[in-house]
Amino acid sequence: MVSTEPPAPRAWYGCMGLGGSWDEQPYGAQDIELAERAVNTALEVGITAFDHADIYRFGKAESVFGELIARDPGLRRRIVLQTKCGIRLAQDGMPGHYDLRGASIIERVEQSLARLRTDHVDVLLLHRPDPLARPEEVAEALTKLRDQGLVKHFGVSNMSAEQIQDLEHRLDFPLVANQLEMSLASRAWVEAGVLVNTAEGASVGFPSGVTEYCRRRGMQIQAWGALARGRYTGRQETEAEHATADLVSAIAAAAETTPEAVLLWWLQRHPARISPVIGTTNPGRIRACADSVRREPELSHEDWYRLWISARGSALP
Repeated sequence: MVSTEPPAPRAWYGCMGLGGSWDEQPYGAQDIELAERAVNTALEVGITAFDHADIYRFGKAESVFGELIARDPGLRRRIVLQTKCGIRLAQDGMPGHYDLRGASIIERVEQSLARLRTDHVDVLLLHRPDPLARPEEVAEALTKLRDQGLVKHFGVSNMSAEQIQDLEHRLDFPLVANQLEMSLASRAWVEAGVLVNTAEGASVGFPSGVTEYCRRRGMQIQAWGALARGRYTGRQETEAEHATADLVSAIAAAAETTPEAVLLWWLQRHPARISPVIGTTNPGRIRACADSVRREPELSHEDWYRLWISARGSALP
C-alpha cells in the first residue's frame, strides 16, 4: 500500500560513488566491499535514507546496493530507498540526453528495481527536465507506478517552481521533494533571493522562487553536493576558500563538532527543510557528518551570515 506520509530524513547518503568505474565494465568484489563499508558507516551514524539514480556508474551503483540487500534481507526494511530516472548517458553514438517519455520512465524504474533487488522504492525523482516531455504522459506514468505499488512517493530534481507546478497540475497526489545543488560553495539558491534588483542578480541563474515554492508546498529540498566537494575541508584554492575553511574550523571547534557538520548545519539551519545528500565513500568523512543527524544545527544567526559572507568573498548588497 502507498504510505500517506512521505519520508523526511535529516540527511541522505548519496550512492553515486558506489559501483566502481563510470563505464560498462563489471564491478568486482572490492566494489561490493567498499559499498558495504560506506553503507554500514552511514547506518552507524544514523543515516537511514539512501539516494540513487539509474545512471550512477552506468547502473552499477544500484546493482552493488542490490548485492547488499541480497546479503542482508532485513536491510531493506530499515532504510528509505530513493532513485532517479530521466537522464540517458551517451551510448552507441548517441550523446547524453534527457528522456521523460512515459514508457521510458516505467521501463527505467523496472530496471532499477531489478538491480536494487527490491519490489518498490520509497521515492522516485525525475532527474532533469526534459523539454520534449508531455506533462500529461509523465503524470500517467507516475500514477501507474504508484497504483502498481512500485513507487510510494514522487519528486523532482533540478526543476523550477513553474516546472513543478506544471506537473503537479496533472497529478492527484503531491510531489514530495526537489533535489538541487546547494552548498556553502554553490550558493545561487540563496544569492538569488537577495540579489533581486541588482546588476549582479542577472548572473545568478537560479530560478527565482523555487525554495519558497517548495517550502510553501511542504516539499523537502534535498541538497546534492552539500559538502562542497571538500572546498572548505582540505581542498582550498582561493583566498576566500582558505578564509572560509578557517572560519568553518573555528565554529566547529567552538561547537565541539567537525567542519563537515558545520557545512551541513549551514544548509539545515535554513527554514526551507533542506536535507543534505552526503556523497563521500570515505568512512571517516561519513562519520564526520554524524552531527548533521544527531544534533540540531548549532549555528547562530550571526555565524550563519559570517559563513555566507566569507564564502562569497564580498559584502552583501
